[in-house]
Amino acid sequence: MAIEIAIETPLQDDVRGLVKELNETLLELTPPEHCYHLTVEQMAGQDTTVFIARDNGIAIGCGALKRHGGAIGEVKRMYTRPSHRGQKIGASIVERVEALARQEGLKRLVLETGDRHPAAWTVYERAGFSRCGPVLDYPDSKWSVFYEKSL
Repeated sequence: MAIEIAIETPLQDDVRGLVKELNETLLELTPPEHCYHLTVEQMAGQDTTVFIARDNGIAIGCGALKRHGGAIGEVKRMYTRPSHRGQKIGASIVERVEALARQEGLKRLVLETGDRHPAAWTVYERAGFSRCGPVLDYPDSKWSVFYEKSL
């Protein structure tokens, strides 16, 4: 398989479909008021860079770096389609997000994920992230798990 990861605009039909799938998956596990989705329009903003993983041209995974004040970057919209899980695609996207954050001089990466996403925790922990308290303006909630990594 030829998996390629590149920076792309999220404003493409197949990427919109991937993000819709991501949102539906999250809503199966977490109440809507505790899901902090970025829309594809928000993902297309100047403060966000989106990475898309493709298998022979088909969008199968995504992740994004959203920049905040204080040299903080946030890992957002991480998703790999079930058909491609277990191939370290999420780990590869996190590596790309981190490399871009370092290149831009960001000092810290943070993220919020759900309390029912152990596969995601494994990806972040293997990438050197540590659990922490609430980050940015996220509320402290039993539905959220927070991670951080100093760069």
